[in-house]
Amino acid sequence: MVENDLPSAQHDSIETRGYQQEMLEESLRRNIIIAMDTGSGKTHIAVLRIKHEAERETRKLSWFLAPTVALCEQQCNVIKSALHVSVGQITGALAPDQWKDASLWKAVLNTHQVMVSTPQILLDALRHGYIIMGDIGLIIFDEAHHAVNDDPYNRIMQEFYHPLPARDPSLANVMSRQSRERPMIMGLTASPIFGGNVDKSFRIIETNLDCKIVSPRASRAELKKFVHRPAFRHVMYNSTDSMNLPFSTNLASLESVVEHLEIDNDPYIKSLRNQLSRLDPHTAEYRRIDQQLSKTMASQGTFTHKGLRDFVSSAREILREVGVWAADWYVAEVLQQAKKASQSSEHVMPSWQSQEKAYLLGIINQIMITPVSYNTDDIIDDQSDKVTALIECLLGEKEDAEKENERFSGLIFVQRRDVVLALTELLKHHPVTKSEFEVGSLLGASDNSQRHAFLDITRKFLKRSQDETLTDFKLGDKNLIISTAVAEEGIDVQACGCVIRWDHPPNMASWAQSRGRARKKRSTFIMMFETGSVDQGNVLKWEKLEEEMVARYMDPSRDLAMEENEHDADNEDFPPFRVESTGALLTLQSAIPHLNHFCAVMPHRGHFVYQPLYDLDPPDYPIGWHSFNNHHTSSTYAGPWASTVTLPRVLPQDLRVFRTPQIYTTKVSAHRHAAFETYKVLYQKGLLSENLLPLVDEDPEIEELKKAIEKRTGMASVSLQMDPWGPDMPEEEQGGWFVSRLMVGNLPPIQMLTRRRPPLLTLADELKLYHPSLQTLDILLEPLGKLGALDDRILEVREYTRMLFWSINGSRMKWDDTDFAYLFFHPSETSFTQWNARRAWWKHNRMDVDGTASTVRSPTDFTIPALTFGEIFHYPSDIGMVYNGSSSFKAYEFVQWKWDSLNEEEEATLLERYARSEDVQIRYPLLEVRSFHPRTNFLLPRFGPAPSQPSFFLLPQHASIPLLSQAETNHAFLLPSVLRALALNLTVDSLRTNLFTQSSILSTIPNSFLITAMCAPVSQEPKNYQRYETLGDTVLKLVVALQLLAEYPLWPEGYLTKRKDHSVSNVMLAKENVSRELYQWIIRDRLVGKKWKPLYLSQTVPSEKQISDAPEQVQNSDTPESAMINTLLNPSMNGSTEENEDKKKKKKGKHSQQLSTKVLADVVESLIGAAYVHGGLSLGYECARFFKLNIESWLPIPDRIISVLMRADMMYTSFTSTSPSEEIQFPPQLSNVEKIIGYTFLRPTLLLEALTHPSCQEDHGTISYERMEFLGDAVLDMIVTDYLFYATGKNGKAKEYSPGHMFLRKSATVNAHILAFVCLKSKLEVKAQMPKAYALNDNAEDKEGTSSKKKRYRGEQKIVLEEEQHTVHLFKCLLHSSTRILDDQDLTYKRFLKFEAEIIRELEKNERPIFPWAALTRIQAPKFFSDMIESILGAVYLDSEGNMDVVREVMLSLGLYQILERIVKEDLDVLHPVSRLSMWAATQTVTDPDADPEAIHKKIKYDFKKERGRISCAVLVDGIELEGSMVDDVYGGKATQEEVRLAAAEKAIQILRLRDVGVEYESLKKKRKPKPKKQKEVSSKTIMSF
Repeated sequence: MVENDLPSAQHDSIETRGYQQEMLEESLRRNIIIAMDTGSGKTHIAVLRIKHEAERETRKLSWFLAPTVALCEQQCNVIKSALHVSVGQITGALAPDQWKDASLWKAVLNTHQVMVSTPQILLDALRHGYIIMGDIGLIIFDEAHHAVNDDPYNRIMQEFYHPLPARDPSLANVMSRQSRERPMIMGLTASPIFGGNVDKSFRIIETNLDCKIVSPRASRAELKKFVHRPAFRHVMYNSTDSMNLPFSTNLASLESVVEHLEIDNDPYIKSLRNQLSRLDPHTAEYRRIDQQLSKTMASQGTFTHKGLRDFVSSAREILREVGVWAADWYVAEVLQQAKKASQSSEHVMPSWQSQEKAYLLGIINQIMITPVSYNTDDIIDDQSDKVTALIECLLGEKEDAEKENERFSGLIFVQRRDVVLALTELLKHHPVTKSEFEVGSLLGASDNSQRHAFLDITRKFLKRSQDETLTDFKLGDKNLIISTAVAEEGIDVQACGCVIRWDHPPNMASWAQSRGRARKKRSTFIMMFETGSVDQGNVLKWEKLEEEMVARYMDPSRDLAMEENEHDADNEDFPPFRVESTGALLTLQSAIPHLNHFCAVMPHRGHFVYQPLYDLDPPDYPIGWHSFNNHHTSSTYAGPWASTVTLPRVLPQDLRVFRTPQIYTTKVSAHRHAAFETYKVLYQKGLLSENLLPLVDEDPEIEELKKAIEKRTGMASVSLQMDPWGPDMPEEEQGGWFVSRLMVGNLPPIQMLTRRRPPLLTLADELKLYHPSLQTLDILLEPLGKLGALDDRILEVREYTRMLFWSINGSRMKWDDTDFAYLFFHPSETSFTQWNARRAWWKHNRMDVDGTASTVRSPTDFTIPALTFGEIFHYPSDIGMVYNGSSSFKAYEFVQWKWDSLNEEEEATLLERYARSEDVQIRYPLLEVRSFHPRTNFLLPRFGPAPSQPSFFLLPQHASIPLLSQAETNHAFLLPSVLRALALNLTVDSLRTNLFTQSSILSTIPNSFLITAMCAPVSQEPKNYQRYETLGDTVLKLVVALQLLAEYPLWPEGYLTKRKDHSVSNVMLAKENVSRELYQWIIRDRLVGKKWKPLYLSQTVPSEKQISDAPEQVQNSDTPESAMINTLLNPSMNGSTEENEDKKKKKKGKHSQQLSTKVLADVVESLIGAAYVHGGLSLGYECARFFKLNIESWLPIPDRIISVLMRADMMYTSFTSTSPSEEIQFPPQLSNVEKIIGYTFLRPTLLLEALTHPSCQEDHGTISYERMEFLGDAVLDMIVTDYLFYATGKNGKAKEYSPGHMFLRKSATVNAHILAFVCLKSKLEVKAQMPKAYALNDNAEDKEGTSSKKKRYRGEQKIVLEEEQHTVHLFKCLLHSSTRILDDQDLTYKRFLKFEAEIIRELEKNERPIFPWAALTRIQAPKFFSDMIESILGAVYLDSEGNMDVVREVMLSLGLYQILERIVKEDLDVLHPVSRLSMWAATQTVTDPDADPEAIHKKIKYDFKKERGRISCAVLVDGIELEGSMVDDVYGGKATQEEVRLAAAEKAIQILRLRDVGVEYESLKKKRKPKPKKQKEVSSKTIMSF
C-alpha cells in the first residue's frame, strides 16, 4: 500500500499534515493501528515514527513489515529517501531469507537501524535465533488486517512478542534499558476488518497486535481534504444463462474429446499401477502407493485429465462472461501453446514428464480447431451483454474525463486470470475500443518453475512484464489496465480516474481496497451488477459495515479489553521447543516446513527428490479401493488420527521413521506433531545446528561470495624464511663455532665452521653436485667438535674464507667485511703446502713488486702478476685460475704456458685483444686459458656431455694469478652450491627439531623428502613441493573421509562432504600452517650463481621468537564470513588507500613477507605427501593428524575401518534376525555383482548398501549408497593419483608427471563419463537350461522304427533341455524403486551400444591414441551409473579392511585400471577439447589497430542457437564464426548442449590443426609474438589466417 500522494520527503525538513502529526503523537504514547483511507499518507506517519525511534533508541532496530516483496521494495525506497539512518531490505539476493547464514544476519543487523522485509523472513529469523525480539524497538505492520489465524503477522506476535514482559507505559518516550521487553507496535490499514462482524474483527486484530485501532479525530476535517472518495456508480447487465450458452466451435470440439477420456489410460495411473504390482503388499511403500492411486482416481486429478477439465471450465466461463469470439480465441491459443510445449524439449515445467507430454499431444491432435477470425463482425457477434455494458461504460467515462480536460486512466478488476487474458485480447481488437484504449494486463501468479498445472502455459500469453506494464501506465503509454487482485493491495498503481469491478468483490476488504485505487479528485468507482442479483445488497451491507467500523475506531470510550484468539484444540498450549544457546524456536506451525527443508537440502541425485513422506493412520481409503467396482465409501471416518513420517534413505534406519499416537482430532494436527517430534530428534542426534538448521545449509550465493572474499583476502603477512646459519638452540646462542670436515667428491677435504650445529651427511643422504668436468660429486659432512668464539685462529680462518669467496665473487663483496656466517680453512696437509709457501713469499715481497706494505690488507694479498709468478716460481702448471688484468674478476681456467710461437692469425687475434693497451709486445711464454663452464648452480642434474670451451691466449704482463690451487679454485666455484645444499638440510633439520619431536614418527622422514616438500616453486630447486602437494591432497582427502565416516555414523553424505571440504580447505590448511609457524621453514629463496655473495652474520634473520612485532605477522585473523560481511557492507574496504598501504609497509618492516594462503595450504599437503611417500598411508595419516584440521578425534585408519565394519556387522545381525526363514535371503543382485567384480564380500551388507539407490523402498536394513560413494570417490582418487605419481613409461623410466599432467590424466580416469562407461560395459554371462519342444519330422533319424512314425502322425513333440546364455549387466543390479531410472537405464544403454565401438577403438588404437571425450559425453549417462562404481569400490575397501591391492584387483576386473595404464603407457592424449581450444586462444595475440598497440589474447566463445527442436553450436574466435566449426543435433536438454559444444570444439581443433602437438601441451602455452603493426590493416574477415 504505497501512498502516491505522500509529501516529498526532504532530508532536512519533512512536511507533515496535522492529522499525520496527531497519529504520530498517539503512536508515541501507545501501540496503535492507524485506520485511514488509501492515499491519506499512512506511510508518511510510519516514516516519522521510525525517525523518532531511530533518534530515541540507537541500540535497537525498527522493523517495517509488508506482506509482499513488491510492497517491501517500494516502502524501503520511501523510507530511504526520507531518513538519514541506514535502511536494509531483506528480500533480495544480498540478504538472507529463512535458510541463510547467521553471520550475515549479524553483520546486517549491526550496520542498519531500520529493516524492511516480508513477515515470513522475520518469523523464520526469530525461530532460528538469528534475531531476538528484545533487540527490536519498533515493529510496523503494513496491511495490519492480515494479523489473524496462522498468518506470519500473527505468528510473530504469538510466538515471540506476547511471551516478553510488557513495556512500562511511563517510559514510552525513554530509551529502553531492557533487552528482553516488548517492542512498540504500529499497524497501518485502510480496512481493519475481516468477516462481517466489526466487534469481533476489532477484538481479534487488536488482541493479536496488542494495539488499539485509531483514526484522526481532532484533525478529521483536514483529513477529508486529502482523501477523495470516488463517486459510486453501478452498471447493470443481463447475464448469460449457464444452461443455454451460445455455441463456440472450438469449445465444442474440445468438450467432445475431453468427455470421452478414460482415466485408466492416463500414464500417471499406469505408472502407479505398475509400481504397485512390483511392491510387497506388506510394506509401507505399497500402502503409500495404494492410497495415492485411490486418491488420484477419486479426484481424477492427474496432470492431463485435471488440466483438460480446468481448461474446459475456463473456456466455458469465458464464453459465459465475455462471448463466443473470446472463447474461440482462448481455446485456440491454449492448444497452440500446449502443442508447442509438448513438441519442444524445453519443458514449461520441470515436472512435466515425457509420457504425459506424449499422452497430452495425442489428445490435443484429436481436437479440430477453427482458426480465429479478426473480422469486425466476427468479434462483435455473440459478445456478452456484460462486455457491451463495459464498453459503453468505458466510452462514457473517457468522454467525461476529456470534457474536464483530463487524461483518462482506468483500472478494471477481474477475479479470474483466464478472463483477464480473454478480455484484454477482445478490447485490443474490438472495433469500438481498439482505437480508444491502449490496454495492458496484470496477473497475480508468479512465474514459479515448480508449479505443475496444465493451464500454467497461459503464463506465456503476456508479452510484457508486470513492471513494464505499470511503467507504461504511469507514462501514459497505456490508459487501461485489466488486473486480477494483484493491483488491489501492495502494487504501486498510479491513482486512477476510473475503477471498475468486473466481478463482485469477495469481501469488504477487497471492495475497500479496489475503491481506494480511484483517488483522483474527480474519480468514479463502478461496480457491474447482474440484473436481479443480490450483489447490490452486499454493497449496501459493506457500506453500513464501513460506517460502523469508522464509528468504532472514532469512539473515544471504546473498551480496550483483549480476548485471546481461538486455537486448535490439539495445538492449544502445546509448548514450543527452544534452543537456549541461540533462542531458536521450533513450533508446531513451523515443524513441517522445517522438516521439508531439511530433506530438500540433502544433495540431489537427479532421479530422486528427497522429501519426508507422511502416512495417516487410518488411511483415507481402504486398501485396494481403486480396484473396487463401487468407488463409494460407506462412511466417513472423523478421527482421531495418527501420522507416520518417513525420511529419505540417506539417513540410518533408526532416524527414518517416526510415529505419533492415534490421538489427534485433525489430520493436519497429526502431521504437525509427527514433524515436530522428528525434527526435535534430528537436533538431539546432532544433525541440526544450534539455529535448528541443517548442517549443510548454505545458500549458493553466499558460498560464491565467500570464495570471492577468500581470493581477495588470500594473502598473509608472515615472517621471512628462517636463516639456517644463525644459532637456533640455546647452546648455539652462547657463541662459538662448530667445526666439521667437508668433503666434495675427490677434492681434498676442507674444514667448515658454522654457528649452528651441522648435520652428519653421508653417502646415504645422496647430496650430489653435477660438475661439467669433475662429473658427479658426493657431498659429505662430518662434525668434528667446537671452537671457541675467541680462538686466535678465527682471524686467519676469516681471511682464508675471504680469499676463496673473493676470487670469484669479489665484485659483490666488501673487502673489509669478514663477518661471514660460515668459515672455511684447509687443514695442514701436503697438498696445500706449496701454495702456502707461495702466498707467504708474496706477502713478504709484495712491497718490492707493487709498492704495497705487507701490513696493509687488500685484494692484492693473494693476487700476483702473472709475469712475476712465472719468473719466481718457474712457470708451474698447477695454476687454478687466471685474471685478465690485475684487478679484474673475470677469471679464466689455466690450460698451459705457451712457449711455441704463434702463427700470424693467432698473433693478430692476440694483438686485437690488447688494441687499447700501449706498447704491447708479445713475449713468451704466453698464458693459454679458456673460459670456465657457464654453469653456476651445480645442484641441477646435468643432461648430456658438457660442451668444450675454446682456448685463447693472454699476455703475462697484462694478467694476474690468484694464489689458489686448482683444488681451492674448484672449491671456490662449488661452495655456493654446497652451501645451498647444506642450507636446505639445516632448514629441514630445524623443522624436524622445532616442529616435530624426536619421539614423533614424523621425524623419521628423510631430509631429501622434507626438502622437496618445503621448496616452493619460486625457489627454482630441481624438485619443489608441487608433486608432493598433489599426492598429499589426495591422501588428506582419503584420511579425512575415513575419520568423518566413522566418527559420524548418522550423518548423510551431504553432511560428510561439507565437513570434509571445510577440513581440507585452503583456509583451514593455511590456518594450521600459521598456528604452527610452519611458514618460516618454507624455502622460497633461490640460488642465483652469477649474483651470489656470502652471507654475513649481520644479515642473518632473527628467529620467529625474536621478532617483536609478531602480532602484525598474520593479517588473516578475520573469518571468511566476517570478511565477506565487511566487504558487502563497506565496499571501500575491498582495497586499502595508499596511506594505509604505507602504514602497513612501515609496520611490517624488514622481517615479514606476503605469502598467499594457497602456498601456506600447499605446504601442509606436501608434507603429508612426503610422509606418504616415505611411510605409506599410515605415515600420511600421522602427518594429517599432526595438523588436527578441526577434527576433534583422530584414530588410526585400521581402527576407523573396524568401527565402520562393526556397524556393518550390527546391520547384518539385524538383517538376519528379521529374516523369516533360516536361510538368509539377500537380493540375487549381490552374487551377480560379486562375480562381475571378481570379489566375494565377507560382509554382504556393505555391498547391499553400495547397490541401494535412495529411491529404493524395500527395507533391507541399510541406508542408500551415498556414504559408500563418498568413501569410494576418495579411494579411487588415491589409487589413481598413487599410480600417476610413480608412473613409468614403456622403457621403465619414471614419468615424473607434473601436477598439471597428473590432473589431466586423473580427470580422464575418474570422471563421471568414463566411470559410467565402465559400469555400462561390465556384465556377466550366465548359463541356464530351458526346455524346448521340437516337432518330430520325417527327416529326423528314426531310431524307434514304425512307432516313431505314428508319433509324428499324431503331432507329438520332443522336449529337449537346451543351454541358454543370459547377460547380467552391472547397472541393472542397482536396487531402486523408480520408473524414471528404468527408462534412463534403457535409453542410456542404447546410446552406449551406439558409441561403444568408437570409444573402445579410441582407447585401444596404437597410432596417436586420443581420449574419446566426445563419444563418452554422447552417452549422456545419469550420475547414478558412475556412483555405482565408486560406491562398490568404497564397499570393497571397507570389506577388505583397507587393502588397496584388493581394490586395484576389482578395478582390473572392471577394466578401469587398464584404461589408466593405457593412458600412461601409450601417452593417450587426454586434454579436453574445450580446454585445448582455450589454451590455444591464450597463446594467440592480436593488436587493436585503433588503440594503443598492446597485445591481447584471442577470445573463444560458443554460439548456441535453438530452432525447431534442434540446437546448433559454432565456435567464435574474437566474435567471428570459425568456418566449418558449426554442428547441430536434436535438442534433448542440457546434455545435448554440452554434446554440441564438445563437437564444435573438436571441429575447431581439426581446422586449426591443434592435434599436431600430441601430448606436448606446453607447446600450446607458448605465446606467439604479436604481428608487426603494419599488418593490422588485414581485414577482420580473414579469420582463416589462423
